[in-house]
Amino acid sequence: MSDFPIIETKRESGNSFQSLIRKFLLKGSTLTGIILLLGISGILAFITVKFGFTAGAVLLAAIIALPTAYFSVAFPKFGMIVLFILASIIFLFIRIGVNFPLGTLIDAFQALLILGFLIKQKNNPNWKIYKNPITTMILIWIGYNILQFINPEAESRLAWVYTIRSVALVMLMYFVFLWNLDSKKFIRLMLKVWIAISFVVALYAVKQEFIGFFPFEERSMDNDLSRALLFINGHWRKASIYSDPVTFSYNMVITALLCFGLCWGPRPVYKKVILGVLCVFFLYVMLFSGTRGAYVLFPAAMILFAILHLNKKVMLFSAAAGLFFAFLIFMPTSNQYLQRFQTAFKPSQDDSYRARQINQERIQPYIQTHPFGGGLGACGVWGQRFAPNSFLANFPPDSGYARVAVELGWIGLILICTLMFVVLKSGINYFFRIKDPELKNYCLCMILVVFALNVGNYPQEALIQFPSSFFFYLAIALINAVYILDKKTEKSKEENKSVKPTRLIY
Repeated sequence: MSDFPIIETKRESGNSFQSLIRKFLLKGSTLTGIILLLGISGILAFITVKFGFTAGAVLLAAIIALPTAYFSVAFPKFGMIVLFILASIIFLFIRIGVNFPLGTLIDAFQALLILGFLIKQKNNPNWKIYKNPITTMILIWIGYNILQFINPEAESRLAWVYTIRSVALVMLMYFVFLWNLDSKKFIRLMLKVWIAISFVVALYAVKQEFIGFFPFEERSMDNDLSRALLFINGHWRKASIYSDPVTFSYNMVITALLCFGLCWGPRPVYKKVILGVLCVFFLYVMLFSGTRGAYVLFPAAMILFAILHLNKKVMLFSAAAGLFFAFLIFMPTSNQYLQRFQTAFKPSQDDSYRARQINQERIQPYIQTHPFGGGLGACGVWGQRFAPNSFLANFPPDSGYARVAVELGWIGLILICTLMFVVLKSGINYFFRIKDPELKNYCLCMILVVFALNVGNYPQEALIQFPSSFFFYLAIALINAVYILDKKTEKSKEENKSVKPTRLIY
């Protein structure tokens, strides 16, 4: 027994020695870090002074980009968060005047995430999560877009090269997102990131509305096209840090729907109050965009919400909300925001809506006689750039579905509509099958988001611009992810019930 104190003393002395080593290493690493930071700062200062601000900015970007790229491949969940932040701020840097192909930067970052996904799949393969109708339709849609390269009606192959990035490459993010959405904890984190990004974007729009634009923003709008599109009735439409008012308004609406849906989930009352306030705030800020197409999205999603919740409480809420919206639509007002809101529900009085109808009627014979369309990127910016003399180059699509019909033909239109139908059908089926209340609530939120973006894709192009495209495929991935997680939870519960207690024999 006398040996135990000696052994304990040795352990204590060993632990003390190890703790001293840790302290020494910690101090050493801290000192090394300080020296490294000072050295980097000195090098940056020297290069900036010697070669100018651009050289210093490029070096700083490289210092940040290299570790970010590594961590995005090694830790794809971290890369997902960075992707959403980067996609949200990219157009702010374009307005500032950063002379760098930032669109290519987004493409490169997506390629890094795909690389990380493939590495993870090689080390721990799991393709079962992709065996569902949504994945099948996404693969068919990607394949059809790739085959458009050999479309004989296409005027330019370069237009296809530039356009396929915003179609196939972005859609591949669905596979990356679904792989990483493997726990409730990370799903909660991604939804918080989503709301946080939108909150910052909304605050920036409030600054634009009540304080004004920065000088670099005024310079970017100092042209005839911007004034024609953005200056209406003596007031500038706001886009916040996004590319255009449409993208800004649609993102405000879907985030408002996310907050609204989360209010009906199993969470504390104080969180529901915060989410309700945020929902109203996002809808209010959305009005600054002056985008009529966005005004109908929230009421349309509320109809679907009421259908999915056929109970007394929801029906009373829906009836009250319907009366409120009817009051807003028909009340006499001199407020320019309310007047523009009211015209969204009276399309016959809207000049832009009538012009859009005329354009679509004019292009219908072409769509009917071209089942594969005029080729990806045939109309819009890339059509004017690579085939300026073609018939479709100067056609303004003004609608995501109209663009698909023109560029990919009525076959492409059938495919995209089938894809959206399968997503919504699967989501609604999962919603009624999921038993976990939290996961069921997340499924509801994503159904509302996908439905709203589909409605918004008719009057405008809702699914091709950053970050809307990423949010859209995140929502689709979440619809599958929550169902998979719920099945795993139920399976583990059944396995625990099937295990019989062991009898002890004495």
